[in-house]
Amino acid sequence: MDELDSEIIRLLQTDARQSNRELARRLGVAPSTCLERVRALTRRGVIRGYHAEIDPAALNRGVQAMVSVQVRPLSRSVIDAFKDSASAMPEVLSVFVLGGGDDFLLHVAVQDLDHLHAFLLDRLSKRREIIGFRTSVVFQQVHNAVPARLPDAV
Repeated sequence: MDELDSEIIRLLQTDARQSNRELARRLGVAPSTCLERVRALTRRGVIRGYHAEIDPAALNRGVQAMVSVQVRPLSRSVIDAFKDSASAMPEVLSVFVLGGGDDFLLHVAVQDLDHLHAFLLDRLSKRREIIGFRTSVVFQQVHNAVPARLPDAV
């Protein structure tokens, strides 16, 4: 990835709705060059898609939490099954498979604390493979919407 690719990514992360013509103007390149670069970044899997960022509260998800989960036995089949099951739960926004003391981190968003409590008791605690979980309520979130490429390791 060269400097032009990095700048394309930065500009698209800032505003993915801008037209190819506007993007090319900001980059100082021909629209055809810009379009081919964006297509190449997409083909290579660097650009994985475009989305709208929505306020969770607007979707009646005013309470967010991070739930650390431990499962047993530790096997590929148990990990894959739990990952698939958790990602299908409507309360779950993200599933992270971890190494270390916890096996999973679930980012959940629900209506209120009563619904969070019900999710933990009715959905998670009833699963046989879960041997423990810890919940941290999210009070505020700061999201870096425009991460830059880090330098290569030396």
